[in-house]
Amino acid sequence: MISFKIWQFIIIILVLIIITAVVAFVIARKLFQKQLKDNPPMSEAAVRAMMTQMGRTPSEKQVRAVMRSMNPDGDNNTKDKKKKK
Repeated sequence: MISFKIWQFIIIILVLIIITAVVAFVIARKLFQKQLKDNPPMSEAAVRAMMTQMGRTPSEKQVRAVMRSMNPDGDNNTKDKKKKK
């Protein structure tokens, strides 16, 4: 039979809790990113509807500009990130 001292038992429990937290964080992050990729919060149709409700007739260029500004990989945001570094 394996016998542990109380401090060894506590260390093992703490290590297991930390490992579990890290694994859970990684899995949750991947699932969240997949969900955002599959179901983006704003689509081009939603942008067009929003602009129409504001009384504007959006052109394709305006819709693309709004979508690009919301996309983290868009041209505007990458220029800003380079300036901040």
